[in-house]
Amino acid sequence: MIELLDFVVKAHGGLDRWNQLKTVTAKMTVAGAIWEFKQKPGLLTDVTFESSIHDQNHVVFKDFAGKGNQSVFRPDKLFIKNEKGETLWMRDDPRNAYDATSPWDELNVAYFSGYATWNYLTQPFTYTLPGFTTEEVAPRNENGETWRGLKITFPSDIASHTREQTSYFGEDGLLRRHDYTVDILGGATGANYASDYQEVNGIMVPTKRRIYPRDAKGDKVPEPLLVSIDIASISLS
Repeated sequence: MIELLDFVVKAHGGLDRWNQLKTVTAKMTVAGAIWEFKQKPGLLTDVTFESSIHDQNHVVFKDFAGKGNQSVFRPDKLFIKNEKGETLWMRDDPRNAYDATSPWDELNVAYFSGYATWNYLTQPFTYTLPGFTTEEVAPRNENGETWRGLKITFPSDIASHTREQTSYFGEDGLLRRHDYTVDILGGATGANYASDYQEVNGIMVPTKRRIYPRDAKGDKVPEPLLVSIDIASISLS
């Protein structure tokens, strides 16, 4: 049987093609119950995401928390700037600015959405980077399909939900579901379903994400819908 990571990377467009590309730009709306729960709805409506696809050191959401504003993410520092480029808010060491129950501010939203979106839009290619380790685990039967499972351990220098995560891939090698817990949410669970694939400059990209809680058996809990991500347009160059 072909090595699972090699199989899924090829299915998504191949590492050679991925390494020829440098940047991603995506027009999207991110909604769901988590933003209501954290008392920050609407900050990610009709935003434009821009980033390098090979590192996390300059991840931008344009029109974040207001027309003309932008959030600028690095794993160690966050900025929110207005249309003149003036800094409205800034935070060092943003990962340590959370507790599990308090409402979020704009910088909490910017950190969470910055690292999460970058990880979603670069998987599974990031799993091949130095410091990542992967191993195939038990498959999952869902939607009348059998999805092969890949456990991924993230290196400490990549901001992510948690160090160990699991992705599940269909017979075509495309990502179907991505499971994790979220450290900054006190270990809350997520079952992240990817669908509505488009080929973008040789890379297969899911343009729809729906993220739900998981129960003790690992099954999706259909309510509430924690996060929805809808990509209206996306380019890789």
